[in-house]
Amino acid sequence: MSHDPHLLRTVRTGFVLLALSLPLGLTLEALHAWKVEVYLGSALRRELWTLAHAHGNLLGLLLLVFGSLGERWMPSEAARARAARALRLGAVAMPLGFFLGGVMNREGDPSLGIALVPLGGLALLYALLCAARASRAA
Repeated sequence: MSHDPHLLRTVRTGFVLLALSLPLGLTLEALHAWKVEVYLGSALRRELWTLAHAHGNLLGLLLLVFGSLGERWMPSEAARARAARALRLGAVAMPLGFFLGGVMNREGDPSLGIALVPLGGLALLYALLCAARASRAA
């Protein structure tokens, strides 16, 4: 494993994201099993929280992969740092936005927290484009 601090933070963030997303999924299953009305009474909340769980897990894995392969495929330290920062930002903002969108939502309309989702998506897109561009030099 690299000693690049950006990659180490990326791996750490990936593990934390997985450590939060897994129990969220278990909690959603428990809310469903116990027929908790706050959860079952809102189709939008169920969908948003499921999206938060799924995106948190998948993006956590993406962070682990990037942290493991970044130095090998991206020789430029500056490019790795830019991509790693944007990737961490997007990987946290997107599932957080889905989760917050389902908190205090009205049926049919997510709460304001959903605004983090497109911001996270743009950060992820920027990170992937940075990584693709920098990996051409490898």
